[in-house]
Amino acid sequence: MTQQTRLTRVDGSPIRVLVVDDETSLADLLQMALRYEGWEVRTAATGQQALKLAREFEPDICVLDIMLPDIDGLDVLRRLRADGNDIPVLFLTAKDSVDDRVVGLTAGGDDYVTKPFSLEELVARLRGLIRRSAVVLGGAVDPEVQVGDLVLNEESYEVYRGDTSIELTATEFELLRFLMRNPRRVLSKSQILDRVWSYDFGGRASIVEIYISYLRKKIDALGAPMIHTVRGVGYMIKPAV
Repeated sequence: MTQQTRLTRVDGSPIRVLVVDDETSLADLLQMALRYEGWEVRTAATGQQALKLAREFEPDICVLDIMLPDIDGLDVLRRLRADGNDIPVLFLTAKDSVDDRVVGLTAGGDDYVTKPFSLEELVARLRGLIRRSAVVLGGAVDPEVQVGDLVLNEESYEVYRGDTSIELTATEFELLRFLMRNPRRVLSKSQILDRVWSYDFGGRASIVEIYISYLRKKIDALGAPMIHTVRGVGYMIKPAV
């Protein structure tokens, strides 16, 4: 595995990763690979153990298998989100179906890999999620971006439309930031995949459609539409008319 620049928390301490999988050999392999990145790793074999460790270990990111012996990974994630835990979550799934991926993302997950997978791909996806989370976010010269009455702060990770605060996941935030940094510019699905997901998503541009719909439900629901589809080309954000 190629060694890259190590990612750390803003305070210089190691990134904390929670790996949840009941396959001991796989969990051990992931733990070894992630420790090679310089990260601190804890593992859990059940959903209940995962929830307990999430409270005690306070991880920055979670690798979560959907199939667990007690409660499934989707339920684990729902409980984490209900507790106010908004860390990025990457699902592991043995099911390579559109329905399974959509269910995982709808539950609040940020990404997924299908078993079997390469360690390099999984680490690359985790690095992408970590980079765009507040954990490693450094100071910016101009952290505030505004389009119309929509304001996004890259340092505090706060988003407002008018006086209304909007809660976003790490992936939703990164997608919105990309759109807002390019107002009135049509961005293709391939451009969005390359910038937001930072790796080859196998041409599965449907994930862009899913996340655009998430943003619309949270942003356009508060006023006149701001996110627009240019059919056959891509998506664009501009001030509401």
